[in-house]
Amino acid sequence: MLSNYRLDQWILGAVAGARELGVYSVAVAWAESVFYLPTALATVQRPDLVRSERFSAGQEAAAVFRAAVIITVPVVVGLVLAAPFLCVTVFGEGFRGSIDQLRILAVGALGIVAMRLFGNALTAQRKPMLEAAAIAVAFIVTLGLDIALIPPHGGIGASLASTIAYSAGGLAAAVIFARALGSRAGDLIPRVHDAGALWRVARLRAANPEPMPLDEENALVGRGGGPVP
Repeated sequence: MLSNYRLDQWILGAVAGARELGVYSVAVAWAESVFYLPTALATVQRPDLVRSERFSAGQEAAAVFRAAVIITVPVVVGLVLAAPFLCVTVFGEGFRGSIDQLRILAVGALGIVAMRLFGNALTAQRKPMLEAAAIAVAFIVTLGLDIALIPPHGGIGASLASTIAYSAGGLAAAVIFARALGSRAGDLIPRVHDAGALWRVARLRAANPEPMPLDEENALVGRGGGPVP
């Protein structure tokens, strides 16, 4: 996974030089802000997934994935729209080249969400080699596309390679996860009631920031629809 995140920068620095790497590093720094949510969700959900049976773990991980997608998509759109401000206004005119790179990298966020959350579920269910297989898919795609795209296209090539690799790894993680834990493809697609459940949780927390038992929160929020992610 570390190689997936950094291989593009290692090759870009070696091939295109420090200036191109510096411009690209700004785009990477902003794009990686999207990675924090799935990382936090995976950490919080791990104990529940370890205790759950195979099918229940699949349903729980799928619900959290749908919620993460609902949150991540607006963030990605925000990064795409705010890229000129984030790259040029904050860092200076010399980093104008990172605008398009950030926009391309942001699109790969959903692949990272899938790799993080589905990989976490597989490891929690004592199938770590299956998570490693999905990561390996991303690594192989990263390596091949970096070699093909970075020499002629520099930072833009690195951005494209990373986004395609993250998407390929996320797709591989989703397929492996569904087959291993008995989930259906439809379980991974966000639904209207998922957004409603997130809104109810947000309102509940705003009104009562004190922690409450999970089953009580589920009962309160579940009154308006389906299960709480």
